[in-house]
Amino acid sequence: MMEFLCASDPCHIKPTNTPNNPQVAVSTSRVSPWLSPLVYFVGYHLLLPSFFRHIQVTGQENIPTTGPVILAPTHRARWDSFVLAYAAGRYVTGRDLKFMVTMTECQGLQGWFVRRMGGFPVDTLNPAVTALRHAVEVIQNGQMLVIYPEGNIFRDGKLHPLKPGIARLALSAESSHPGLGVKILPISINYSQPHPHWGTDVSIQIGSAINVQDYTNGKLKQNAKRLTEDLTRTLQHLSNPQLVTSHRAFAEVSNS
Repeated sequence: MMEFLCASDPCHIKPTNTPNNPQVAVSTSRVSPWLSPLVYFVGYHLLLPSFFRHIQVTGQENIPTTGPVILAPTHRARWDSFVLAYAAGRYVTGRDLKFMVTMTECQGLQGWFVRRMGGFPVDTLNPAVTALRHAVEVIQNGQMLVIYPEGNIFRDGKLHPLKPGIARLALSAESSHPGLGVKILPISINYSQPHPHWGTDVSIQIGSAINVQDYTNGKLKQNAKRLTEDLTRTLQHLSNPQLVTSHRAFAEVSNS
């Protein structure tokens, strides 16, 4: 949902400790202590099992339970954030997910809800340094941040070119705190229908985490390109429907 833009290379964002800055306040994300448990309960036990016919999750053993993690899922429908929370949220890892979303998704009643569930906005056309800095701080604080690397929703089932932002963001966090241990978790989401409706099947394939520290030698631009290429290959592998049944570890919920 974002493209990391920077006027110069190397692109390095330093963390800030200026809570009184109104621009920083706009970009911060907080999980509501009362709303989040309620939403997770309703979504996990009622909403998703009743809406989808089958929910298949493979590779949950690949999710790091500690340390900074950037979840990098394919983007196929508005349901993606819900199924991500189902597959990798607090009921699985004990941790809440933070979401980087577009400015339009943080408006009105939806915006009220998104912000209290850990979402924070970024202007994809003119990303503010404060929003990008906050994303780095979320990672540096050892939390789980969701960024859709394709940028938009694509319903053709194909993997589209990844934006370079996710790699640059991860490298910025890792390089500013060597040894931080940032991981990128590739995730493929697929629905049996391009526009999910009641009775649709959904499968979530979670790949092995990519260690960002392995990409910190050399220049940022080349490192980001190599990291993006490796993430692309992994997502292409996970998105191959012939590989779905080859995973040994999976969880399935059936409502038929």
